[in-house]
Amino acid sequence: MEPYAPFRPRAARWVAWTLLVLIVVAVTALLVLSFTTLEQYGWTDRILTVLFAGAGAVVVHRQAVVGAFPSPTGLRVRNLFVTTEVAWEQVVRVNFAPGRPWVTLDLSDGDTLPVMAIQGADGHHGMAEARRLAALVALYEAPDS
Repeated sequence: MEPYAPFRPRAARWVAWTLLVLIVVAVTALLVLSFTTLEQYGWTDRILTVLFAGAGAVVVHRQAVVGAFPSPTGLRVRNLFVTTEVAWEQVVRVNFAPGRPWVTLDLSDGDTLPVMAIQGADGHHGMAEARRLAALVALYEAPDS
């Protein structure tokens, strides 16, 4: 496998894309019904339905596009709403304890960074991706002073 291939979740992406399709189908059906058989469904209801579904679709879409993108200089982590770039030297350790939802990185400044692209729901694939990330971190480990 390409060492700089992006990290992406499997199960979460399938669920997210399926939910996105269901949201579009459900809202379309509801709007069609609102013009045909649901006489009490007014314009305010229609507009609020579309706005609510749109907000839900944005969150579901963001879940579908989470990823971590390694390069020779560092790692760009795109989580649900925040994208963070870290240099390899900033990463102290890769954590993926059993039962945890996703990988976290311990950073040299004492902070932790969740990497939602590598998820426990992906089982063996998630573990293999965590090992690949740990190997990249070890490859670029800062030399001891």
